[in-house]
Amino acid sequence: MTSAGSVVGHEHLRLFCALRLPDELVDGIERWQHEQLAGGGRLVTHGNLHATLAFLGRQPASELPAIADALRAAAAETGEIVLSSSRYRETRSVGMLVLEDETGEGARLAGRLFDGLERLGVFEREQRPWLPHVTVLRYRERPRLRPPVPELGSFAPSDAAVYMSSLRPTGAEYAVLEAVPLGG
Repeated sequence: MTSAGSVVGHEHLRLFCALRLPDELVDGIERWQHEQLAGGGRLVTHGNLHATLAFLGRQPASELPAIADALRAAAAETGEIVLSSSRYRETRSVGMLVLEDETGEGARLAGRLFDGLERLGVFEREQRPWLPHVTVLRYRERPRLRPPVPELGSFAPSDAAVYMSSLRPTGAEYAVLEAVPLGG
């Protein structure tokens, strides 16, 4: 984890908030990626697998403490989040493992976070509801894969975090700037 103070000097940061996943679950997703998705595009690496809550885009570095506070406040009220793999879905540029939010707590967390981020003026909620998912594949041309859904069982996120995304020629690199516990 990086402290918010270490980003001083960056005028703007590319930020998002996400649920962090247990290491053993990420290991299972990574095995499934290599077995089922290899050759379909660029696999998202182990360290970049997460369940996105809100993508904020470029934000002034000075907003980071308030964004972390909004995530902390939303996460403090969260009950047990239980997720499971539901289906594979492709958009024009990514393949994702869509998750089932078994308790509905993930959606409630996302809603509270959206409210807090909108009050800060750093986020505009989409018209469609939050879709819990893990981006597992990136591509230029849609591969139209139909892999079986990995059998991961039900799982709980380890915590939530504000991430910084740095774009590189080899793909995005993510760094946790602030991690917060779920349920306070």
